[in-house]
Amino acid sequence: MAEKDELQVDDILKTNRRLNEQVKELTQQNESLLETIRELEGDIKELQKKSGNGKTSVKKKGITVMYISFGGFKSIQEGESTDDLYDLLDEIYIKFDEIADKHKLERIKSIGDDYICAGGITEKRSTNPIDICLAALKMKAYLQELKAAKFTEGDGFWNVKIGIHSGNGMVEEEKSRRKKATFNLTGEVINTVPRVASLCEAGEIVISDYTYEIVKGYFSCEYTGDLPVKYRGNMGLYQLKRIKRIYSEDRKEGIKPNADFTLKYHLKEFNDIEEKVIDFLIKNLPGHLFYHDYTHTIDVVNQAELIGYGEGVSDHQILLLKTAALFHDTGHTIESNGHEEHSCTIAREWLTEYNYSEEQISEICNIIMATKMPPNPQTLLQRIICDSDLDYLGRTDFIPTSNALYKELEAIGVMNDINEWNKLQIKFLSGHQFYTATSRRLREVNKQSQIDRIQKLVVEEGE
Repeated sequence: MAEKDELQVDDILKTNRRLNEQVKELTQQNESLLETIRELEGDIKELQKKSGNGKTSVKKKGITVMYISFGGFKSIQEGESTDDLYDLLDEIYIKFDEIADKHKLERIKSIGDDYICAGGITEKRSTNPIDICLAALKMKAYLQELKAAKFTEGDGFWNVKIGIHSGNGMVEEEKSRRKKATFNLTGEVINTVPRVASLCEAGEIVISDYTYEIVKGYFSCEYTGDLPVKYRGNMGLYQLKRIKRIYSEDRKEGIKPNADFTLKYHLKEFNDIEEKVIDFLIKNLPGHLFYHDYTHTIDVVNQAELIGYGEGVSDHQILLLKTAALFHDTGHTIESNGHEEHSCTIAREWLTEYNYSEEQISEICNIIMATKMPPNPQTLLQRIICDSDLDYLGRTDFIPTSNALYKELEAIGVMNDINEWNKLQIKFLSGHQFYTATSRRLREVNKQSQIDRIQKLVVEEGE
């Protein structure tokens, strides 16, 4: 009996320990949930906060912030007047603003002498962390030049520390009719980045592991330690040293990117441009374009990449092909007749904003113009885009795609007889040729089977 009682007691103790562990786990989950609720309540309050002075607050994901701390102000006042120091600081900020603008960064309001700017404030870009690291290297180089000049003159200089972190935050934009919009930033990212900067040696740049994971393919970085972060554990910190030598035009300093860096950058940036263009097409294409809709553009982009690699073109040529495919039908938003010329106009305007070179833009426009009917491609890239544009002719989805084109032509009054349409399709398919060996290998056999299928549907006069 005693043995049975001991077993029962042991079971009760085990159950009690298990329940205590569950209570502890639930308590931790509850605390985490309460913290999330508090953050959401704060977000809701910020989102609802609108006043007559033009301020609006929006939660943003994927913001990258650079925090530049100017320390040692009192120690350098002895050799210079306070006014002179502030004049120099204003001069520095003006230069910082120029660099930030070039890399599409926004300056954030700050208290005191620290300088803060961020990417992803007005427009989400996957390249924001790269942009901000490039800007940081340029700012650091500029400060080193100023410091060297000051030492030559026997004057002191600030202990400047630069921290960079990527995360989420609440952005408050204050618009003004007379001045450029200004921004306030609250939340995790702005709360963390000063701590990142504080663990940096004077004159150096430290980035968080969040930022490091995005930029490590472009820059040389060195692990420096960890930063304890609430609810997450330790955050790894890395010293940003330079652009990688293989991607640097100035191999010694590592500040100026070379052509390979720019290509790698544009290939990453393409996804942002694609998302923006597809959204533009969805919102602006006429409703009667059942064939030339945004899905056709996505299809041509994918096929251009597939055929391009099949033809052995370079990564730079793939970028040109995909960009041309992305913009080749944007002109339909203006006018379908002569839309290729309109597409070139839109492409030129957009791509200039994304820092494509004039040479790249001209080549992209030439590729777009090659899709004009009847096609007459002169280069390999033009032959690839023509095959990509009509790739459906040799695919199993030919019939539904062809029906969409018929529906589009019917909507604009060009075609209203399905039998005549079938005859026209046979004529077009019989006279069509794929220009690339890749497309002929992948599509030619199936294209012939489509001709045979449509011929069975045609009703001749008198039948």
